[in-house]
This record gives sequence, C-alpha cells and structure tokens, in this order.
Amino acid sequence: MSTTHPARPETRAAEMPEMPLTIEGYPSLHQMMRFRWSAWRQLPRAERDNIIAEATPLLVKMEQNANGQSALFSLLGHKGDLMLIHFRETFDALNQAQLHLAQLRLSDFLEPTTSYLSVVELGLYESTTKVYKALMDRGIEPHSEQWKSEIQDTLARQKEAMRPRLFPTMPPHRYACFYPMDRRRGELKNWYTLPIAERQRQMNEHGMIGRRYAGEVKQIITGSIGFDDWEWGVDLFAEDPLVFKKLIYEMRFDEVSAVYAQFGSFYVGVRCPAAELGQLLSGQLPAPASSPQA
Repeated sequence: MSTTHPARPETRAAEMPEMPLTIEGYPSLHQMMRFRWSAWRQLPRAERDNIIAEATPLLVKMEQNANGQSALFSLLGHKGDLMLIHFRETFDALNQAQLHLAQLRLSDFLEPTTSYLSVVELGLYESTTKVYKALMDRGIEPHSEQWKSEIQDTLARQKEAMRPRLFPTMPPHRYACFYPMDRRRGELKNWYTLPIAERQRQMNEHGMIGRRYAGEVKQIITGSIGFDDWEWGVDLFAEDPLVFKKLIYEMRFDEVSAVYAQFGSFYVGVRCPAAELGQLLSGQLPAPASSPQA
C-alpha cells in the first residue's frame, strides 16, 4: 500500500534567491608594517637622506594616482608603525604598487605585520528584493539565461549611478580606522540562514546609524569574501578620532552588530602626506595641514 505525502507548497518567497546583489569598485590593499628603527638610526645621515629621496617621489606619485590613490598613515600602538592604504582599478595594479614599494631601499627597514585584500563593495539589499520580485512577476525563472541578463543590466545601471562611491577619492581626513569583520556563523545564530527580507530589514536599521554620522566620518566598506580571512573590511576617516569610538559603540547596540557581528583587530593611524616622509622618519609627526608648524 503506497503512502502519499502532500505536495510541498511552492511560494514566491521560497523560490526567491537568498544572495543579495552587490556592485564592486576599486580593489583595495592595506599594508601594515613595522619600521626597523634601530637599524635606521645606525645609518649615516646622508644615506638616510638618499633613501628618503628615492622613496618620496614614488609615494607622492602613488598618492596622486588618477586611477586609484594611496595614503600613508603612522599607526598608534604595538601592531605596527606604518599603514599604507591603496585603491587601484585592478588587482594587477595593486600587485604592481606592492612590487614598486618592495624595490625601494626603504623596504629593507619595513617588516610586514599583516595585510588585507578586498574590493570596495555596495550591498543592494533593498534593490535586490525589488528586482527579484519584478523578474519573478514576469515569469522569468531564477538563474535562467534571461534572469542573468536582466540582473547584469540592473547591476550595470546601479554601478554607473554609484560610481563616486565605488571609485572614491582617498579621503583627506587626518585620522583613519581600519578593521575587518564577519557576520557570525554559529550553532544558534547564523546570519546566512536568515531570510533575505529579514536581512534587508536589519541592514536598513544598521545603515541608519552610519548615516547619522555622515558629516563627521567618511566610511568605505570593502568586501573580502574569497580574498582574505574575514568577510568585510571597514575604513573610517575623520578629523576627530573620538568619532570612531562613538560610531562603533552606538552600532554595538544595533541588532546586526549585537547578534551577528564579529570584529578583527582595529588599526588607527594619523595621516602623513607622502612629501613629509622625511619628517616622519626623523621622529616628528607632520602637523595638520590647517595648523601652523611648531
């Protein structure tokens, strides 16, 4: 005697793909380095000057590069002495920037402590559900060739509209804070098992906090899934470093962060214009551009 089971109801929500759409811009590389101060101090002054004279033009050129800029920061704390942030149009160009730096005599005094590879990313949670629903209402099968074509057209339009955010000029602010993060995957709480509509709701609330700090801090989010050990990287730039604490602390009370977020190491640095490399390596942090020299 055969047993029949009721057919599983198929709904639009069940058919809708769970992965949100993203658009990508500049590939990004963070290099954190320790400076070998003891070896540097043993060099004759003339040799140090020659090394600085060789390195400065390259760093200035990278800082002013029209196709993705670099920036140099003096790190606070024990995690390193210098941090270089690079934006470039391609991963090959990022690699070339790394190779150019490695050829400098200055690199003999730089000991890498860590690095981070990612790409500037904008998540399109709200747009994703609207696009998916519109396509399904038209009877287009998810993941079919027509579906893929329509999605690519949508992403191309979004990318053009968001170009300034995807390919940003390096923010000129004096302070930078970088940290990597994940969305928690655990036995009880797993971000990736939430329905896309619920993830959209939480991300909308999460984004509202950042928008309240828009006039005080510049935020650049990069995606690193498949590129590095964490899932996202976050760069914050501001004229007052205290805003980093206030923004991140407020976000800890947000559901996305409180329940699902895991954070890596934080790196906070003070901007050093490339032209002032010699001053930095003499033990003096360059003054802010708006402040008179002491």
